[in-house]
Amino acid sequence: MNLDVKQMKSLALAYMGDAVYEVYIREHLLQLGQVKPQQLHQKAVNFVSGKAQANVVLYWLEQDYLTEEEVKIVSRGRNAKSGSIPKNISVQTYRYSTAFEALIGYHYLQKNDERLKHLMREAVEFTERSEKPWNKK
Repeated sequence: MNLDVKQMKSLALAYMGDAVYEVYIREHLLQLGQVKPQQLHQKAVNFVSGKAQANVVLYWLEQDYLTEEEVKIVSRGRNAKSGSIPKNISVQTYRYSTAFEALIGYHYLQKNDERLKHLMREAVEFTERSEKPWNKK
């Protein structure tokens, strides 16, 4: 099956990107030596929450970090209309988190493995720099 990734709906890209980023974060936490399920879940939420993802993509946009093509994908993802928005997040934050996931999904489905890994590493590093609630005393 040949997917025309450039023509896919943004929510389909985000659906894939959500799963890919979740697996990446889980592997990242295991490599750090985290093994207790409750701790893993709590720490994973710091990375995969809508707020964290929105913060990453907004930072990338502010820093002109993304290519022109990536900015278009982010814009499409941000403007995608989904049926519902989670109660614990603003509409704007939800849309930017969808944009982040669409970008991850796009690179995954395009098999742009190097760029995908680079973006996910950058997202993790940014999130770790921004908030480390588990390190605050």
